Amino acid sequence: MGRDFRVVQLASFTSIFDRYTIPPMLATIARSFDASLGEVAIAASLYFLLYGLLQPVWGFVSDRVGRVRLMQLGLLVGAAGGALSALAPSLTLLIVGRALTGAFIGAVVPASIVYVGDSVAPQARQRALASLMSATATGTASATVVSGALAAWVDWRAGFALPACAASLLVLPLQRVAEPERHPDTVEPGAQLRILVRHPWAVLVSVLALAEGVVAFGGIPFMPSAVESTGRTAAVAGLTVALFGVAQVGWSQWVRRAVGRLGAAALMGAGGCAFAAGYAVAVISHGIAGVAVAACLVAAGYASFHTGLQAWATEVIPEARAVSVAFFGASLFVGNSIAAAAYGPLASGERYTLLFGICAAGSLPLGLAGATARSRWRGREEELAVEPA
Repeated sequence: MGRDFRVVQLASFTSIFDRYTIPPMLATIARSFDASLGEVAIAASLYFLLYGLLQPVWGFVSDRVGRVRLMQLGLLVGAAGGALSALAPSLTLLIVGRALTGAFIGAVVPASIVYVGDSVAPQARQRALASLMSATATGTASATVVSGALAAWVDWRAGFALPACAASLLVLPLQRVAEPERHPDTVEPGAQLRILVRHPWAVLVSVLALAEGVVAFGGIPFMPSAVESTGRTAAVAGLTVALFGVAQVGWSQWVRRAVGRLGAAALMGAGGCAFAAGYAVAVISHGIAGVAVAACLVAAGYASFHTGLQAWATEVIPEARAVSVAFFGASLFVGNSIAAAAYGPLASGERYTLLFGICAAGSLPLGLAGATARSRWRGREEELAVEPA
C-alpha cells in the first residue's frame, strides 16, 4: 500500500472527521441558538439522511467519472458546506450547511471502499479495509476530541471550519492518484441496478446495513450528550467518546490478524456481541467510566462486524461493485438518520437508559443474523464453484 492509498486514507479520515464533529457539540450549539437538543439533532439527522440517500447516485457517478474524481468532488463541495455551517447565523442555515456537507462529503468513504475493491485481491480485501478503517477510526477519535475542545474553549463554529479547510487542501493531492482498473465485467448503471435488486444476497447485505445503522451505530452520536447530562463539559464528553476512535485503531489491527484464523462469519458474530455488551454498560452508567467502557466495546463491534459486512458488500456482486457498495452505504446512513430522528427526543428528555437499551437489545440478533448469513453465503458460493457446467 503506497502513496496513493495513503492519500485515499487521508480523504476518508477527513470525511469521517467531519461526520463526527457535531455529536460532541450538540448541547453547546443548542445553547448558542437557544434551541432544544432535539431541534439541533435535526442537523445531524438530515446530514446522515442525505449522506445515505445519495449513495446510489454516487455509485452511478463513480462508474462514470471514476472513484478518485468522485472523492475530489465530494471534498470540494463538502468544504463549501462546511464553511456555510461554520458561518451560519441561524439554526436554519446551520441545518442547510450540514445537509449540503453530508450530501457531498458522503461520497468519499464509499468511493474509497470501491477503490479498495477495485485495487486489492479478494483474499486481502478485509485486511486492506481494516487499514482504511484505521484512518476513519483516527478521524472519529480526533473529531470527538478536537470538536469537543473547540466547543468548550474556542467556538463550536471552529469545529466545522477545520474539516472544511482540510477537505479543500486534499483536492490537489488526489489529482495525482491513479484511477484503479475496474472489474472487467462491469455493466451499465441501469443493468447494475437490475442485477442488485434481483440478487437476494445483495439485498440482504443492504438490509443488515440498515439495521446496523439503527441499532449498532445509532447510539454513538448521543454518547457525548449522555456524559454531559451528568454535569461534564463538552470537552470532557468528547475526550471520553474519543476512546471509541482510539479503540477502533487497536481493534482493527487485531481484525487484520484474526480474519485469516477465525473467518468473517465468526468475527461478525463476535461483533454483534460486542455491540450489545457495550450498550449494556451504557445502560448501567452514563458517566465517564461507563461511557468510556461502552465506547471501547462498541468499537470492537465496529471493527469485527462492520468490516466483515463492508468486505461482503464489495464481493457479493463484483460486476456491480460500485452500486452494491453504494446501496450498502445508503442503507447504513439511512439507518443512522432513522436513529438520530428516533433517539433525539429520548436524548432531549435524558432518557438514555431506554436509548442505549434499545441499541443493546437489537445488537445481539443483528450479530447472529449477520454471522449466519455470511456463513451460508460462503457455503453457497463454494457449492456453485464445484457445480458442473
